[in-house]
Amino acid sequence: MRRTTRCTLWVRMVAVVLAAGIVHDIAAAGPRVRVSTNMGDFVIELFPDRAPLTVENFLRYVREGFYTNTLIHRVVPGFVIQGGGHSADDYSLKPTHAAVANESGNGLPNKRGAVGLARTSAPHSGTSQFYVNLADNPDLDPLPTRWGYAVFGQVVEGMEVVERIGVTPTGRVGPFESEAPLKPVVIHKIELLGDTASATSSN
Repeated sequence: MRRTTRCTLWVRMVAVVLAAGIVHDIAAAGPRVRVSTNMGDFVIELFPDRAPLTVENFLRYVREGFYTNTLIHRVVPGFVIQGGGHSADDYSLKPTHAAVANESGNGLPNKRGAVGLARTSAPHSGTSQFYVNLADNPDLDPLPTRWGYAVFGQVVEGMEVVERIGVTPTGRVGPFESEAPLKPVVIHKIELLGDTASATSSN
């Protein structure tokens, strides 16, 4: 009888601890945005605790409606899809705010589904463009001898849409010499979801 009681208490304690962990995870969840494209939607959870400058930079563009009617202009199967900089109307590069400091040393790896800030070869040149990893890409992570590419979010819904975009036929299109979808992949809009959106609109 006593052994059964102790066992029951232990099970209950474990359940409480696990439940507390789940509640903590929910409370710690970052803001989410929905990326709506002509090939479907996907949802990104952002990590402001790990990449505060990059997340705020991205959300600034989201709030401004910058991403409306832009392109996923680069698709490399088994590597990444990239977009958020070129107008879908004429392929022109949209004017952006100043570049953000590189936060690739935040410990977030470029794994499948991770979302990072695209940039040129200059380490602190990222602005509005972002990419989604189609596979684990450790070569994009930083090393002691070089900067990496800063991860600031993770696809949490609609990864199948990302993968579908990731196998769309590509080639030379307009100003893009290669790796551009032959049939345009258009970002209709990116919008904040849930309580975060309500809090933002009330400010």
